[in-house]
Order: sequence, then structure tokens, then C-alpha cells
Amino acid sequence: MPSFRLSLVHPTGSPFARQAAFSFAEVNILQEVVTTVAYKPQGALAQFLNSLPANVNDRVNAELKRRDWMIPVDGCMRTHPWCEVIRLGLVKTGLTRLLGLRQQTLVDWVYASLDRHVAEHHLQGLDGVYAYEDGAAATFQTAKLRGILCLYELPIVFYRTSRTIQWEEAQRFPKLAPALQAVHEPTWKIERKEQEIQLADHIFVPSSLVRRSLVEAGIKSEKISVIPYGSPIDYFYPYPKTDSCFRVLFVGRVGPRKGVHYLLQAWRHLRLPNAELLLVGMSEFPEGWLARFVDDFRYVSSAPHASLNEYYSAATVFVFPSLVEGFGLVLLEAMACGVAVITTPNTAGPDIITDGVEGFIIPIRDVDALKEKVEWCYRHPQELAEMGRAARKKAEQLAWNCYRQRLVTQVQVLLSERS
Repeated sequence: MPSFRLSLVHPTGSPFARQAAFSFAEVNILQEVVTTVAYKPQGALAQFLNSLPANVNDRVNAELKRRDWMIPVDGCMRTHPWCEVIRLGLVKTGLTRLLGLRQQTLVDWVYASLDRHVAEHHLQGLDGVYAYEDGAAATFQTAKLRGILCLYELPIVFYRTSRTIQWEEAQRFPKLAPALQAVHEPTWKIERKEQEIQLADHIFVPSSLVRRSLVEAGIKSEKISVIPYGSPIDYFYPYPKTDSCFRVLFVGRVGPRKGVHYLLQAWRHLRLPNAELLLVGMSEFPEGWLARFVDDFRYVSSAPHASLNEYYSAATVFVFPSLVEGFGLVLLEAMACGVAVITTPNTAGPDIITDGVEGFIIPIRDVDALKEKVEWCYRHPQELAEMGRAARKKAEQLAWNCYRQRLVTQVQVLLSERS
């Protein structure tokens, strides 16, 4: 097969972007990764942080460890940190609130800034460029002029589907409307999303749900590849549960897009003895909205990713009732820990589990279905434990190395066809 040169662009380095870059590096087609901040645990920055007071070092390290790309090739990282450093500084110091800035506005600024920079400075000598939603419009415009293959990844459902679902939710719960981001996206951002999918030569998506949202928007199905994300079985695995409490766990952004308000309603009605609902993640509900449920659940607002194994392994069942998703990596994290899942068709659930085997798939917004499945789990501990074992086996079949192999094979085919 001919030798190709491909660059990957992602502002923050999500788990799936890091795995994609790793896959390209493994077959020696990765020219560079362009991002904002990249952290090397053994680098000079890490050594400097170790000289700081422990409380400062811990806070900074918690953020930077999420930016470790772990690429097995030296010298391929290109960082342009200043916009992201400014954003983080404004958020961490609370100046966003004082200045009246929305956090999403700052994120959009970082994405657009890096996109323009890549278009101007990082497209020399390439056969292909791999970029992500909201960060590819300018890059693809310039790449097209140079005959560079434009590969696009859409990690979440296309905005038209997302906006429809979130608009419906805002009508059902007007007080939650401020927390439903797609309802408020500006025209310029929507135009960028449309431009990106039209410029893309091929689109990679993690679930059948995302593929369907694109087909419904008029994108030809042959332009789309579905490659589910992988399971982190090497560092998420079952621990023995140390108590007898029946514990329902949710991990993620605690807000209406994830369907958490329906889970809270269901849990309040169940009133199960020796049982607990645990929510782990940053709240996206309007300020004060959760107060009415304060006696119904335990809340952990932030937890290092490395500590999540403890929460999963302490759970009896994992519930992820999301309304709008693209995949939901937390599903595979829970499954890797041997925990059965309850989720909706608006996640990757239908792609990664068989209903009734590794967990259950229920309709979105269905409080009665949530109550029924949670209570079934409560009443059938032996069957639920078997589901958990099946979930771990399925997670092992969906490891990240499978994702990398499928992705890089398809990318090489596309580059060969273009050449």
C-alpha cells in the first residue's frame, strides 16, 4: 500500500480523538496532531508542576492529565495553547460569570481559532486531514483547494435532530430551556455545521443513531461509516462490591439533555428500601432546580476519571437515560466494570448491547419504563449479576484496539481510492 500522510485536528483531545491519532500512528500515516494543549507526564511542564505546592499541582494536573495524547511517535504534536489557556483561566477564576460570558461561547472561540490556524499553517504535504465537528470548516475549505482528502468525525447526532429533540424538551419543561444548548445555538454556528458536512469527503460516526440523523438530513449513506467507539478494558474492570446497598448510578453531565430529570422522577416514585441513587458529574440544570430532589439522591459534582472505576464497581446497575447522544462512552466504562446498563435508543445502546442480555433499552422520556426496569433489577439480583458478567464479555469484544483497526483500515482505503 502506498505511503500516505494524514494529520488529525482536535482542540481538546477527547478519548476518541486520541485513539484515532494512535491508530494512524500505529501504521505510520500520522504526520502530526494539531491541538491546543498536549501534556507529557514525563515532560518539562510536569517536572515544573511537581515543584509547586501540592494543592496547586493537584488541581492543574487533574486538568492536564486529560490532555495526554499518548501518541507512540515523538515529534508529531503541534500545540497552539493560548486561546485554550485564556479560556481555562476565565473559567477556573470565575471571571466568565463576572464578565457575562457563556462558557460555550469560549469553547466555540477556541474551536474556530484553531480551525483558522490549521487552514493557514498546517496543510502542507498532506494526503488527508481528519477533523471534528465545529472545528473543520476553514480547514476543509483550504484542503479542498489543495486536493487533500477531507475526513470528518461527527461524535454526536447531527444538529438538526439534536435541536428538534431539545426544542421539544424545552416545550415540555420551559424552566429547563436555558440548559438545553441546541435550542440556543447561533446562526453562524449552525451554518458552520452545514458547511462542514458538505465539504467532508467522508464522515465517520460512532453509532447508527448518528448515521440516521445524517441520512435524514440528506447525506448519502455511502458517505458515512459507522465505527463504534471502544471499551477501556485495560483500566476499567470489575471490583468486588463492598456493601449490600442497591445502588443506581449515573455518570456524565447531570442535566436535561441526559434525561436525568426523568430518572429523578422515577426514583422518587420507587422508594426502594436499602437503595441509593448516585449522580456523578457536573450539573447542567438551572441553578436551584435540583433542590426539590435533594433528599432523593447522593451527588458527586466532580470526580477524576481515574477514580470512576470505584463508582462503577460500587453500582448495582448503571442508568443512562439520555435524550440526545452520539455514543455515550460511559456505557462501555460501566460494562467494562461488569455492570449491566439501562439506556435509551438515543445512545449507542442498540449498537453495543442486546436488550435483555447486557442490560435494557427503553424509550426516551418514559418514567414508567425506567421504574419498571430499575425495580426488576432490584427484585432479580441473580439475573442482574449474570447481565453484568455478559456486559463485561461484550466490553471485551469492543476494546479500543478493535476500533483503531476498523478506523485505520477504512481511512487507508479512502486514501488509496483518492490517490
